[in-house]
Amino acid sequence: MEFAIIVSTKDLAGMNIRQRLLKDGSFNDKGDHFELENIRLYTIDKETIHYEELEEEIKADQYIFATRHQSSSKEKTLSVHFPGNYRENAYGGKEREVCGVSPSLLKQALLNLNELGDGSGYKVTLESTHHGPYAKKPVMFIEIGSGEEEWQDEKAGKIIAEVILKTIREFKDKQFEKALAFGGNHYCSGFNKIELESGIALSHICPKHHIDSIDEEMVLKLIAASDGIDYALLDWKGMSAEHREKMIRILGELKVSWKKTKNI
Repeated sequence: MEFAIIVSTKDLAGMNIRQRLLKDGSFNDKGDHFELENIRLYTIDKETIHYEELEEEIKADQYIFATRHQSSSKEKTLSVHFPGNYRENAYGGKEREVCGVSPSLLKQALLNLNELGDGSGYKVTLESTHHGPYAKKPVMFIEIGSGEEEWQDEKAGKIIAEVILKTIREFKDKQFEKALAFGGNHYCSGFNKIELESGIALSHICPKHHIDSIDEEMVLKLIAASDGIDYALLDWKGMSAEHREKMIRILGELKVSWKKTKNI
């Protein structure tokens, strides 16, 4: 399986991570990219979330974008998430389209972030599905947040670089149970523990503020992007009663089984 890591010259965190990846000289310079085993590292000159030429210009089985995460809270974070849009495409991608995903890769990346980021002073977390670019093949973002000081922090860059390489080298499409996730906040407070401590690999995560955009068509897109799922998880306390009823109705009509997060 071929993996492509993509960073942008417009992204301080991405260039920090790139420097850490290349520091020991293991990657071979191939001119337009660097190569190590089944891993290729590409540097682009546009913002990653708007790189809609991804599958046309870079051939790989899975794509990993190493980027910055920006937040008004300025909280120090190391995070992973899948890209896609439940509504408009104000930040790249396509309206109401989500990328292909590898739930196993995301799970293994978060486990490795949690291990290697321990004691770093950074909060390790999932983020819900958001922004572009759009691609049919599996795409994952791994990010340093949330301000310029953190983006340029060599320690954070080193952790992300090590996590990427460790995750790729250890990657096997393990037979985890695959689940869509609905409810909760952007930082997935109801789902982080499940990803870290259970035998479930989470696919796309739809937070409570996007439940209004969910319909049968969108759920079918989420399932297709995941190459099938075993069930859906509902963050019961992370949704209003109205949203719970809506999701139960939609999942029932599609004959998708579901579970409450508290029962995992």
